[in-house]
Amino acid sequence: MDVLPKCSANYVPLTPLTFLKRAAFSYADRTSLIYEHLRFTWRQTYHRCSRLAAALTNILNVRKNDVVSVLAPNIPAVYEMHFAVPMARAVLNTINTRLDAHTVSTILRHSGTKILFVDCQFVLLARQALALLNHPIRLVIINDETLALSAPIGAGEVEYEHLISETGFADVDDQIMSVDDEWDPIALNYTSGTTSEPKGVVYSHRGAYLSTLSLILGWEMGSEPVYLWTLPMFHCNGWTFTWGIAARGGTNVCMRNPTAEGIYRNIAVHKVTHMCCAPIIFNILLEEENRIPLTSAVNILTGGAPPPAALLQSIESLGFHVTHAYGLTEATGPALLCEWQSKWNGLSSGDRARLKARQGINVLTVADVDVKDPNNMKSVAHDGTTMGEIMLRGSGIMKGYYKDPKATSDAFKGGWFFTGDVGVIHPDGYVEIKDRSKDVIISGGENISSIELEEVLYKHPRVLEAAVVAMPHPRWGESPCAFIAVKKNPNGFRGDEVTEAEIVSFCKKNVPNFMVPKKVEFLDSLPKTSTGKIQKFQLRALAKALVVTEKSVNKNNLKTQLPQQHYDHSQHQQQQILAQSRL
Repeated sequence: MDVLPKCSANYVPLTPLTFLKRAAFSYADRTSLIYEHLRFTWRQTYHRCSRLAAALTNILNVRKNDVVSVLAPNIPAVYEMHFAVPMARAVLNTINTRLDAHTVSTILRHSGTKILFVDCQFVLLARQALALLNHPIRLVIINDETLALSAPIGAGEVEYEHLISETGFADVDDQIMSVDDEWDPIALNYTSGTTSEPKGVVYSHRGAYLSTLSLILGWEMGSEPVYLWTLPMFHCNGWTFTWGIAARGGTNVCMRNPTAEGIYRNIAVHKVTHMCCAPIIFNILLEEENRIPLTSAVNILTGGAPPPAALLQSIESLGFHVTHAYGLTEATGPALLCEWQSKWNGLSSGDRARLKARQGINVLTVADVDVKDPNNMKSVAHDGTTMGEIMLRGSGIMKGYYKDPKATSDAFKGGWFFTGDVGVIHPDGYVEIKDRSKDVIISGGENISSIELEEVLYKHPRVLEAAVVAMPHPRWGESPCAFIAVKKNPNGFRGDEVTEAEIVSFCKKNVPNFMVPKKVEFLDSLPKTSTGKIQKFQLRALAKALVVTEKSVNKNNLKTQLPQQHYDHSQHQQQQILAQSRL
């Protein structure tokens, strides 16, 4: 059997580019993309992507493995670039639109970006970032005709639609669609920086292809889905659904600014069937007073932060069907899915929500998932209690960190990828996250899971957002400090009836005494990345500042017992610390 040859008839490099070509020929007249009044079919999308790929190669002189970056919201151009850039054999880098100029310039410099596409709304930010570089990068401006938004085109710059129109479809060579090696890079994504400085994560064509298939199978996405883009396309390439919707011949509904009103309106008008989002979006949908009732179930894939069971119950009561996922940028998006089992259907709503809040089992691309003691690499007991580090291995894992061999080596040890997340495995094999390794609170020798304590806080009827971090303690070493944003009263004001004493009393009734927060601080909203992850490194800085302030005034309750001028100073400290983050 070894003499049987591998040839072009029986071996084709795996790449998600084949999804677009298949959609163009199999679903040619089916709507591919909707954005305000714009409509495209899959035939049109294929032609536009092909023209853009040709323009990158023939006009902008982009070559294999060059990095092409884009700074834009969820608009058609970003979707098209997910195919056009790799069709030109280049590497796509989608940049978080909420970064500041310094961080954008750092990413442009580190990635070696050759061409930068920028939405008209972010041209000023792009120009500020480019001014910090010591070498020029050519700009392509994406003007938005649907909203009459445009930016002036400077010398050496070109407008997006003009660039596409300069190249006719007949000029596109078939070899643009070819991939030499499925291990070639297709995308470069920078981590969100919730725990450290962002790193450049490199995806391969093979990994992107297999991860896409894993998710549309694991989520049981049928043909002709109508997918609403509430998740940023810059986040892990939209968890691969930028490519996956083409694979299912579906319709992409783009939104420049996701709002509760806009989400409900698009669901009603376009009969949306699927969407992805972080759990923070659940609160936005729940608090919308003028929401349009759902006429059919909408499937939501959620991840990025563990959703409390109480929040899952609330959102599903509106008609949303939630599937919980766990992933990382390094795993090409979701790596675990809480696949539902029919035997759970008869359980109470609370028990179903509790099971659904678990992170689940590995997607098909991930060959193995385990929870191990990182010191001896032994698997922990499958008892739902013994904690260890979650580890993965499989074809969906990144190639490595760009220009960072040490970080790559540290992440890959003993044939596993170390996620840095602490979790347990239940007897049925389902994984549940307990914390980031850096977020476990060790108080008097006891390990406290901040996620478990947050679950309890979310059960309080007035808690909208909750996060728990370690706070220095003179006796116990560390103690839990809770940061909370409360729900608004019907009159639109937060109200003052929720106090630290009430929250502490509530916790004492639901957790062991050593887990009860020693400090509760109220914020208007918790600091988050653009994908909804709470930035705990900022809250840890706030907690340390609170310790210093309390020592200086010898008080236990900064908000309720200090004179007003001290509380105002504390708010100023909070604002300063929260402003320091660039992500």
